[in-house]
Amino acid sequence: MPPSRIALGCAGIGNLYRPVGDEAALAAVDAAWEAGVRAFDTAPHYGLGLSERRLGEALRTRSRQEYTVSTKVGRLLEPVPGGGDGDDLANGFAVPATHRRVWDFSAEGVRKSLAASLDRLGLDRVDTVLLHDPDDHAEQALREAYPALERLRAEGVVGSIGIGMNQSALPARFLRETDIDVVLLAGRYTLLDQDGLDELLPEAAARGRTVVVGGVFNSGLLTSPEAGATYDYAPAPDSLLDRARRLASVTEAHGVPLRAAALRFPFGHPAVDRVLSGARSAEEVRDTVELLRLPLPDALWDDLRARGLLAPGVPVPTASPAGKRP
Repeated sequence: MPPSRIALGCAGIGNLYRPVGDEAALAAVDAAWEAGVRAFDTAPHYGLGLSERRLGEALRTRSRQEYTVSTKVGRLLEPVPGGGDGDDLANGFAVPATHRRVWDFSAEGVRKSLAASLDRLGLDRVDTVLLHDPDDHAEQALREAYPALERLRAEGVVGSIGIGMNQSALPARFLRETDIDVVLLAGRYTLLDQDGLDELLPEAAARGRTVVVGGVFNSGLLTSPEAGATYDYAPAPDSLLDRARRLASVTEAHGVPLRAAALRFPFGHPAVDRVLSGARSAEEVRDTVELLRLPLPDALWDDLRARGLLAPGVPVPTASPAGKRP
């Protein structure tokens, strides 16, 4: 298969917002594999472990040397006595509320979380472990969780360690104060929000660290900028809706869907190694791969700058990133 710079985000197959059947979840991973995608990202948080279980099942027959898996620590899943009532939609997932999430960035919490993830995945190792959303637990994550991950890396239990967040300030601090390998930055380096460019991306580039960019569509606004669209999982404010529509008018004038420009944009920065793109079906996976392959003219980015939709200093891609590395 041709190499790819897309990683499949597996929150969708964990029933993010709405149910996905087992067959559809398996078909999504199969479609990614057939397209050449070999990097997969999951977490205990996604569907109370459902995402990890489904991903593990989908990869069961694949050669372990041919793919990478990243998962996350920071939330332990504790069974609810009696199996729990209702669903987990308050946390975004259409699954039975059989467990509750408990924040835990202690060293023991890291070990317990990783062991449980390996069991759900059916794997004896994962390639990357990320601290997941330690916004309100920064000091414990630095003092306890990070050293535990560093030991696991030194022992060869995991290949690389890092942090995954929807903000850029704390990951930038981790880059300065620790020896993490990778940052998963969600929603903060997109056509609508380049917050990551202020500090995090230059820091990562200077230190030779990898950045994976997620949330390139800002939870939906950059896929379909229509009334009712969401931005960062909430209704988009009118100002951003208007800006997204202006972006779309420029990209479409160049014959490029807004989704394609949004997907390609992060690759303009040298620190960005991959884009993490979620999918819940084979059709969505194939659409993402086709978008990545579309030729985007340099004039598109020039036009966005001329209309004030991209600042002069924001780097943009100059060629298709497809095929750079597996």
